[in-house]
Amino acid sequence: MFGIVRPCRHVLCKGLYADWMGHLCGLCLALRNEHGHLSRLVTNYDGLLVSVLTEAQSPTSTSRRRAGPCALRGFKGADVVESEGVRLAASVSLLLAAGKVNDHVADGDGVYARRPVAAGATRLAGRWSSAGTAMAGTLGFDPTPLTAAADRQALLERAPAQAPPGSSAAPGLRELTGPTEDAVAAAFAHTAVLAGKPHNREALEAAGRGFGKLAHLIDAVEDLADDRASGAYNPLAATGTGLDEARRHCDAAHAGLRAAVDELDLPRPGLTRALLVRETSSAVSRAFATAGTHGTGHPPGHAPGDPGAPPGGRPPKQDPGGLLSLACAALTCCTCGLYRPAWDEDREGSFCERFDCSGYECCGNCGNCCSCCSGEDGCCCDGCSCGCD
Repeated sequence: MFGIVRPCRHVLCKGLYADWMGHLCGLCLALRNEHGHLSRLVTNYDGLLVSVLTEAQSPTSTSRRRAGPCALRGFKGADVVESEGVRLAASVSLLLAAGKVNDHVADGDGVYARRPVAAGATRLAGRWSSAGTAMAGTLGFDPTPLTAAADRQALLERAPAQAPPGSSAAPGLRELTGPTEDAVAAAFAHTAVLAGKPHNREALEAAGRGFGKLAHLIDAVEDLADDRASGAYNPLAATGTGLDEARRHCDAAHAGLRAAVDELDLPRPGLTRALLVRETSSAVSRAFATAGTHGTGHPPGHAPGDPGAPPGGRPPKQDPGGLLSLACAALTCCTCGLYRPAWDEDREGSFCERFDCSGYECCGNCGNCCSCCSGEDGCCCDGCSCGCD
């Protein structure tokens, strides 16, 4: 449930990382306070972006409160975000989780194929959907695009069963990503309402569509090998889309996302740009690193120079599976994704090893952290050759 945006302390300067953690802990506590401890399972990094966007559009920092010690913070207190943006993030996370669980039940994935599990999961998804819808109502947000996305997606995915790939009756890749794009666009756009910046709405919708498309495609790329092995539905396989073409779609979506972010009126753009521009680029690289060569002529993994490329061509560690994998997955879930096993951490750790920005100056206008390009003005907003942009 942690999404494609997974920043670590090595690629965010100290101030931005503290802001990120303030939003993350704020979301976790908002879910706990309004919907109980079990709801904290829906903590979603991508959903958290609406909280970040809401604060970015405000001229002053969002209200924060001092939270008590938490095991995930080494039993230390923290200043956590407490705002309508966090509550919108909680609503979006609940609705996304409900849709995801219902999708697993409908497809009979893994343990969801067992009737007792499916029945329990369906009831839990119903509670999360009701809670998310109720919370959205208190914020003036219409959750229909989110609640309808799963149903629309299911209909589109069933269509290829009656039509061969490439036929006029079979949905294309752009059509398949549509429900996700619409859902994210609606959530992003509502942050303009919460922040009192209605002129940002159009650019936010464009950013949401770009991010939604990226999220859908990256998920498809990461699951492609497993879906082929199990015979499960995958939009790339269903539409006959190769990895080269999928990469072109991802690059185009990222370019559109970056252009939309550039159009936004953001008094506090640092964290938004770091997450929506730099981290999404790293997410694309991570996905294709484990998917194949994508036409570069290089072995599986990143091509030289890609963000996140393993130093010295060292391949990423592999998930060993079995009980160890299950235990690590449970620990990752219980720590809201702050702990990640070596085979998952390596994909970002390689970037951290090559471009460790932890001690660098941070440009407050764009969120980039670089020392090699901080000229007289100490700012690297136009990017630099060291890869930190």
